[in-house]
Amino acid sequence: MCGIVGFTGRLQAAPILLDGLEKLEYRGYDSAGIAVAAGGGARPDGTAEGGDARPDSTAEGGDAQAAGSAAAFARPDSESAIEIVKAKGRLKVLREMTDDGRSVPGTCGIGHTRWATHGEPSVVNSHPHCAKNKRVAVVHNGIIENYQDIRARLTKEGFTFLSETDTEAAAHLLDKYYSGDPVEAIGKMMFRIRGSYALGILFADRPGEIYAVRKDSPLIVGRSEEGNFIASDAPAILRYTRDVCFIPNLEIVKLTGTEIHFYNVDQEEVEETFSQVSWDTEAAEKGGFAHFMLKEIYEQPKAVRDTVSPRISEGHVNLEELGMSQEELAKISRIQMVACGSAYHVCMTAKYMVEQTARVPVDVDLASEFRYRNPVMEKDTLVVVVSQSGETADSLAALREAKKLGYRVLGIVNVVGSSIAREADSVFYTWAGPEISVATTKAYSTQLAAVYLLAIGLGRAKGVIGEAAEKEMTAELMRLPEKIERILEEKERIQWFANKFSYSRDIFFIGRGLDYASSLEGSLKLKEISYIHSEAYAAGELKHGTISLIEDGILVVGVATQSGLFEKLISNMVEVKSRGAYVLGVTSYGYYSMEDVANYTVYVPKTMECFAASLTVVPLQLLAYYMALGKGLDVDKPRNLAKSVTVE
Repeated sequence: MCGIVGFTGRLQAAPILLDGLEKLEYRGYDSAGIAVAAGGGARPDGTAEGGDARPDSTAEGGDAQAAGSAAAFARPDSESAIEIVKAKGRLKVLREMTDDGRSVPGTCGIGHTRWATHGEPSVVNSHPHCAKNKRVAVVHNGIIENYQDIRARLTKEGFTFLSETDTEAAAHLLDKYYSGDPVEAIGKMMFRIRGSYALGILFADRPGEIYAVRKDSPLIVGRSEEGNFIASDAPAILRYTRDVCFIPNLEIVKLTGTEIHFYNVDQEEVEETFSQVSWDTEAAEKGGFAHFMLKEIYEQPKAVRDTVSPRISEGHVNLEELGMSQEELAKISRIQMVACGSAYHVCMTAKYMVEQTARVPVDVDLASEFRYRNPVMEKDTLVVVVSQSGETADSLAALREAKKLGYRVLGIVNVVGSSIAREADSVFYTWAGPEISVATTKAYSTQLAAVYLLAIGLGRAKGVIGEAAEKEMTAELMRLPEKIERILEEKERIQWFANKFSYSRDIFFIGRGLDYASSLEGSLKLKEISYIHSEAYAAGELKHGTISLIEDGILVVGVATQSGLFEKLISNMVEVKSRGAYVLGVTSYGYYSMEDVANYTVYVPKTMECFAASLTVVPLQLLAYYMALGKGLDVDKPRNLAKSVTVE
């Protein structure tokens, strides 16, 4: 969930590190820091190398830092030492401290944005962390599960810990094991720590070199003529290179300004393949929109079109990329879907879609629960793991559990070369492009498109739907992008309504069938970015307790697009309205009787009912966006959240 950047090469490192960290802000953070291998000569601010710290700052471990001050600037003690600068809060604090990086000279360094897990947000707990005498500096994404054990043992051996973090244990272990060979020290450290980690490491006596290692947490390397990079995600380095390698699990990397070497856990050098990131920096910029979230809402038509079009040929769904024959697809007796957050809501939609279209039973599990319940599955079960990043920790762990049990795993992911993509037996990519806002929109819509394609292909392989039905469904699937565009053309109606209710305290979403799955996503979007308490319920459950919470003026959003359930949902809306609720109805054109019940109605274009979730989710996304905007909140960086949840 933290962000890591590293650079070594011909350019000054600090400005590159700060730029890269800025591109990773979407991952969520509460503090930031950089470590640069120091060079000789005077500094741009006029102080001599190794001079006194700034008057408003302290050296690593000094009094102000120990007291949790807002920033710390540690000068190196010698030419071979490492200079560390940290700041609590937004990246702009770190930029101001370092004059946008100009006051920290050196061509080799690592940077980090931290989202607190062990220890409160503070300078002393922020990264980079270093061992005694700053021989080793470390940045870390992940969780070291046995850090307390390591900390206790190292304390007995005379090591002093300054922070509350798990990461500092790794820094001291590296210092303990280091005797001149960094790869050997990293290898020994790997055998001592349990958990997930991506580490960027500097050794003070190895100028110009960065070392990195990963286990379960994402990390990539990039190469260019100007130097080489490490990063948690591609946007951090796209300004400089698109030539990247996703570091395989349990591998160590050594980077110099001109070379990159990979080593396995036995410290043997191995070869790895680089690939080109297909999207460039422009795709990761706002492009004139006020926020990434709004930009990405507007990119949904293109993202859905890019995901669907290559998989449909002459009205038929092509699933060859799954590496499964029609006979193998026909043999699937059950599908087990596993995901977290919004991807879990996609799976809920898929359950209805697959069971109706292919008559294959579908079970849906939260990834965080799946591997702990000792699941019982049939022999010919296909396990489908859905994740935007392909690095979601719980989903990745569920994938490994399923493979250990001997089941075939299909990954639906957005990031090429991600861990889930590499470890799954088959992978189905969603072509959403980079998604920067923490609250997912276009990745969600492309995941919906992916499960539609899977359901249709499976239904055809099993003979549940015929050729004519397949062509009718694929034709309508191809029309979804233009229907999403029509909804976006009427965004002002949602904007007006959202402004009116932006200071609501509680909001409820209700729906039935597929509309219940859409309600779940609408509720999550709202609470993620507006901080309004929100819940979604299957409307039939209202009388089983929830309706007691309805009172005068409370907003209830009713989603109703399913013809067989429409009247029942209308009855539920009447129930809450009679108890004082203000009702917003979201339905398809043609269901005009909604206006007899709802106080305000939003219409979406008509489509096949099985695809309605792709349309109803758009006004719900806009509702959340404009409510958050009306409250003056940071839409792209909601508090306490990170884009990619890479720890349990």
